[in-house]
Amino acid sequence: QSQLVESGGGLVQPGGSLRLSCVASGLSLDNYVMGWFRQVPGKGREGVSCISRNGDTTNYADSVKGRFTISRDNAKNTVYLQMNNLKPEDTAVYHCAADCTLQGKITTVAEDLAGFWGRGTQVTVSS
Repeated sequence: QSQLVESGGGLVQPGGSLRLSCVASGLSLDNYVMGWFRQVPGKGREGVSCISRNGDTTNYADSVKGRFTISRDNAKNTVYLQMNNLKPEDTAVYHCAADCTLQGKITTVAEDLAGFWGRGTQVTVSS
């Protein structure tokens, strides 16, 4: 049974940094385009970033361009999201997904696929 588990969230002051990790079990991440999404209660899901299977292509939401960097280590079956210069509006639950779009608005169908959507890690940006 496949599973994605996120970690690395927490409370950070504006301008600070966090690095999120997403470790997969039961599936080989090198077979999948991987992405990060975030959700705030009462608001819709937002696609944050997406990375191709070999890591040579990335896609970012305009709201995080220049601040966030997605990467992956297929040997470790892990995807990362380095978040710098965090802002209060980045506060959300961040989920990783084994499906996303590499061009245009970042979307996914992973939430409907068992084992392709992580439970999430909370990121809170506040002074």
